[in-house]
Order: sequence, then structure tokens, then C-alpha cells
Amino acid sequence: MRLAVERGYDKVKVEDIAEAAGVSPRTFNNYFSSKAEAIAFRYLDRCLRIAEALRERPEGPLWDAVTHSVLRQFEPDEEAIAHPPATDAAQWTAGVRVMVEEPALRGEMLRAGAVAEAEIAVAVAERTGGDAGRDLYPHLVASAVMGAVNTAIAHHLRTDPGVPVRDLLTDALARIAAGLSTP
Repeated sequence: MRLAVERGYDKVKVEDIAEAAGVSPRTFNNYFSSKAEAIAFRYLDRCLRIAEALRERPEGPLWDAVTHSVLRQFEPDEEAIAHPPATDAAQWTAGVRVMVEEPALRGEMLRAGAVAEAEIAVAVAERTGGDAGRDLYPHLVASAVMGAVNTAIAHHLRTDPGVPVRDLLTDALARIAAGLSTP
């Protein structure tokens, strides 16, 4: 992501990304089919972690667990691939801007969002005793969660200075929780 921000997406080659990651282009290609997929992986990874965190939450109200699981993914920690360093919010925002605004990434970002949404739906179904293959509710919750994430990120990018994504997510999820009751 750093390279795409510094040079522009079109000027970054797979070989550049592989070198920056300390792997060979062949190793890179074992994991990713394109640079677009590699860049979208950051978003996919963060969103898949929402489902994982939801599964790990103790029993309790669904929306409390959902909110905690989502917000946890937007806290900086040592896992730099999924979380921005707290000291470099501007670089994180610039990277997110590339992910959201680069036309060449749109397809991969949509695919990543769909994969994550499906996994969140399964986690919601497990938590509520539903069936992700049959029930509407887990998919409705998952879609609302992904909508909140995408809307918060887009709003963060629109504001100057950027309103913190965590604050926007807290607000968005509280509004959804107030209107979308648990079955």
C-alpha cells in the first residue's frame, strides 16, 4: 500500500511489492493473482477479523458483540497488515483512499467485501442459532455491518480533518442497533 501511495497505483509492479515484502515474485504469485488482490487483501483481512472476533465474544446481546468486534478491528496494534500504526494516521488514510478511489481496485474490493460479508453472516448465524443458508437475518446483519464499515470509511475520507473511523463506526452501529432488533 505504501508503494501505491508514494508512486501511484499504476506505477507499482508486482515485483516492487514482492521486494518490499521481502519475498520473490513467484512467492507473491502463490498468494495473490494480482497486485489488486494483494492490496484488497488488507480490507478483506480486516473484515474477516470481524467475523472471527464475533465468534470469540462471550454470550451477550448481539449488537454489543458486533460493535465490539467491529471496533476491535480499527484499533492500532502490532499487526500492521490489518491495523494502521497510531502514529501515522495520514499514511493510513492515504492508503485507504487509494483502495477506495482507484478504479482498477474496485472489482477486488467488491469481491473482498462480498467474501467478508458472507463470513460475517455465518458468524451471526452461529451466534443467534440461525442458519446462514436459510435465514435472512444473519445476512441482513452482515450487510448492515459492512455498510457501516464502508460508510464510515467513506465519510472519514470526505471530512477534513478526517473524523476518526472508530467514532464514525460507533455512531453508525449504535444507530443500526437501535433500529434492527435481534430476532
